[in-house]
Amino acid sequence: MSRWIFIWSALLLSGLTVALALLVNPKAVWAFAYFGPLILIGIVDMLQTKHSIRRNFPVIGHGRYLFEKLRPEIQQYYVESNTEGRPFNRNFRSVAYQRAKGEIETTPFGTEQLVYDPGTEWVAHSLDAKTAPHEEPKVVIGEDSCAQPYVCSRLGVSAMSYGALSAPAVLALNLGAKRAGFLHNTGEGGVSPYHLEHGGDLNWQIGTGYFGCRAEDGGFDEEKFKENACRPQVKMIEVKLSQGAKPAHGGILPAAKVSEEISRIRGVPMGADVLSPPTHSAFSTPIEMMEFIAKLRELSGKPVGFKLCVGRPEEFMGLVKAMTQTGITPDFIAVDGGEGGTGAAPIEFSNSIGMPMRDGLAFAHSVLTGTGLRSRIKLIASGKIITGYHMFRAMALGADICMSARGFMFALGCIQARRCNHNDCPVGVTTQCPGLTRALVVEDKARRVAGLQTRTIHAFLEIVAAAGLDSPDEIRPNMVYRRIDEQHVRTLDQIYTFMEDRELVDGEAPEHLERMWLNADATCFGCRQESA
Repeated sequence: MSRWIFIWSALLLSGLTVALALLVNPKAVWAFAYFGPLILIGIVDMLQTKHSIRRNFPVIGHGRYLFEKLRPEIQQYYVESNTEGRPFNRNFRSVAYQRAKGEIETTPFGTEQLVYDPGTEWVAHSLDAKTAPHEEPKVVIGEDSCAQPYVCSRLGVSAMSYGALSAPAVLALNLGAKRAGFLHNTGEGGVSPYHLEHGGDLNWQIGTGYFGCRAEDGGFDEEKFKENACRPQVKMIEVKLSQGAKPAHGGILPAAKVSEEISRIRGVPMGADVLSPPTHSAFSTPIEMMEFIAKLRELSGKPVGFKLCVGRPEEFMGLVKAMTQTGITPDFIAVDGGEGGTGAAPIEFSNSIGMPMRDGLAFAHSVLTGTGLRSRIKLIASGKIITGYHMFRAMALGADICMSARGFMFALGCIQARRCNHNDCPVGVTTQCPGLTRALVVEDKARRVAGLQTRTIHAFLEIVAAAGLDSPDEIRPNMVYRRIDEQHVRTLDQIYTFMEDRELVDGEAPEHLERMWLNADATCFGCRQESA
């Protein structure tokens, strides 16, 4: 049969080779070595029962698996255009590489974007454009609430744990943060020696596993928390409620992966699976959560906030209602996007659960403004932020600060191979394999990390100046336009609902938001959803 052409050819040629060797030159029998392996592969393929392709198409069926393996590289390097790639297209990857390396980052001959396609966005520039400032206007977090407020850059490294990242990757990120003066989020894996070695500013993230402040029963340990929180490198504390990659999804670190070092850093025993539950055990209601935040702030003397991907709007309003009832407000709220991030997750969670970052950010900003709390809380945006324009748009939707994870992975040398969950990252960023991590030279990548942050901030400030603004604090949603279709364009304030100060608590908000606010409950997560 034609599908067995390779194995029949190999058998025929092998037979002819042996016959020729016996009749003419016995040494020619070594030519059998060229065809023998094909015969063996074909026999194995026909006898195995797991793969139908190989069983029906011995030898040549392996080509399917080869092309499947090469498909991402072929797609990325030869098929997709500069504007089509996902999660980040070539244009965005290229600008991250160029800024990290300090190379030319201008583009010739006009935009490649189809500017009349729906979804196209732009900033309204001003005829009264300014000159971009040389110094970045930073943001003070916790100024009125804690003993050690933090002066924060507008762009920092979003949450990525040691373990998910290699040791050289964490070292390079932190050294870059130290040199350029910006914040480095530890991720929920705890404060590792690699986060501390270079002294870069840290935002210590505490997840449901309480790694770094974990009691023997898996709960929260005050003394261990104080030990880490009082380190001079730790500038802020972030309680993680959920992350964009897998909101409301717990995690498990198999016992086989719990090395002695991981055991020490995370405060977990060796020889047992480590569970990260989907919810916290230190609190079970919005009011208890605010009290927990106040407790962490008292123990550390540093700004404390929380991170979430917005899910049910009434539950976020329940958190805000708890703030109004207790008088306790976080110093910051980090809004992640349901479009996913660096964390490996089931496809259903990455694709279909959680509010996208822009929608969640606009909603959070509007609710905080409508309750009169916005001036007391800084908003941090985290979700596919690569360029200065992405920062401008996030701030138009309400952010004070932006964080980027994958952008800084590009600075570390990430090629978007999407092997993060296989422990074989080809550039040593998301693997613990020593043979691969050796490729990541800390000093060189730290320079690139600092370069990306510094040049992106400069690009952002140039956009602010082009819009005729003296400060990023003056950015408003009516300064960003989005094409709805070929004939219609809307500004962000026409697309999203933005409430005025105290409009929600004074009963003057749009009806659907008033209804959500009435159904929000500060005493229970989700307990009023049936009546919404």
